[in-house]
Amino acid sequence: MRRRVEKRETYHHLNWRKILTRLLTGTGRVDSVNKSPPNHRTSIVSSTAAVITVSELNRLARLALEKSLPSCWVAGEISNFTRASSGHWYFTLKDEQSSVRCAFFRNRTQFLDWTPSEGDQVEIRAQATLYETRGDYQLLVDAMRREGQGALYEEFIRLKCKLEAEGLFRAEQKLSPPRFPKQLGIITSLQAAALQDVLKTLEIRWPSCPIIIFPTPVQGPDAAAMINQSLRDAIRRKECDLLLLVRGGGSLEDLRPFNNEQLARTIYASPIPIITGIGHETDFSIADFVADVRAATPTAAAQLSTPDRQEMNTQVGSLLARINRSTIRKINEQMQQLDGLSRRVIHPGNAVSSYQKHLAQITKRVELSAVNHLLLAKQTLENRKIALGSLVPKLSPLRLEINTNNASLNSILNRAFADRKNKIEKNVYALQQLNPDKVLARGYCIAFNENGTVIKQARSLSIGSKVAIKLASDAFKATVDQVTSTTDVN
Repeated sequence: MRRRVEKRETYHHLNWRKILTRLLTGTGRVDSVNKSPPNHRTSIVSSTAAVITVSELNRLARLALEKSLPSCWVAGEISNFTRASSGHWYFTLKDEQSSVRCAFFRNRTQFLDWTPSEGDQVEIRAQATLYETRGDYQLLVDAMRREGQGALYEEFIRLKCKLEAEGLFRAEQKLSPPRFPKQLGIITSLQAAALQDVLKTLEIRWPSCPIIIFPTPVQGPDAAAMINQSLRDAIRRKECDLLLLVRGGGSLEDLRPFNNEQLARTIYASPIPIITGIGHETDFSIADFVADVRAATPTAAAQLSTPDRQEMNTQVGSLLARINRSTIRKINEQMQQLDGLSRRVIHPGNAVSSYQKHLAQITKRVELSAVNHLLLAKQTLENRKIALGSLVPKLSPLRLEINTNNASLNSILNRAFADRKNKIEKNVYALQQLNPDKVLARGYCIAFNENGTVIKQARSLSIGSKVAIKLASDAFKATVDQVTSTTDVN
């Protein structure tokens, strides 16, 4: 099937009418169909028409058929049904006037949860094609359903969306089934195999639980109304604290009574928890979505409604063993406590005598402790007195050493003072020699310009410049009338 689809996509761009026209009129081969067609009109029948093989003709016919007729749903009756060893299904789909051969390959049949048989009215989604090997027109089936299930499924989806929007499926509004139901109600048909499965399961798991059966048809045109009425009766009677709504497997048409809106609203309004076990694990109904608990099968519903007797026996046995061990341990603890208390219970006179002896012993220990403490303190005092006597210092050598050190320190200080005095006198003399006044006293003077700056070079002056001359004891101002170098002074 995958190879056929790939071929169909490969040749999708070809104009099959041009291909047939060119091959029949002899105007070219298949590989020339993409060229521009001739301007003149061509005749279908021509003496120069090219000859093509049967394989080419069938291939072109298949491409034309697949292009012009897309995949669609076809309704009819199955006949000549054959199941090959490879897993493929081959059959003929017919109605009152016509029939067509069909092929349903294994990679698609595995998604079908039922097997068709002769005479079944079905609807198939198929692609019309041509089997090139034999030139047979056939349908390649992609999906199959029983006739009328498409409308039923659409009705199921619409009702599901409506009730879900109203909040009938919300988990927070569902009731929790009791762990140990006092009385269990079953709503199903008396002839249903599901009832026997539920009863056997309950007999094995919890045989002590009383059961009330509310018989009602679970298939047929009036089944929905009768199931709804039985459920209302069970709720009204208030005899059960848990209800089971069960039915065996079937098609979507068979499960239609459980996709009823009134039944769904009755389940939603029920004050008694309801467990549904309708069909197989892959089957879902509106009642399953509204119910408090949905079980995969009727047997599973029975298992969810009651505890397992063997498991309960095991738990009870384990609890009894724990209680026995706890009781024995408690008794032993109480006996040990009683023995301890009995040993502590003595005559009051014996207790008083015991306390007196104990008091005498304590008094004697206190006296001995006081005497020992005084003796130890006295001995410690004597030892410290002796130690202090041995620690009296010898003062004469120390005084001599102090006097010697004092004389030596005075001598050192005097020498240091004399040295420092000499250094200070020398520094004072040196500073005095550097004093500008001393220099001026020897006949020198200092010349300043008009800005008060000392004149160091004669070339910094000009004729007519004003200068100030400082002597040792006074000063005067002068005007420069001549500037000469040092060599021209004389």
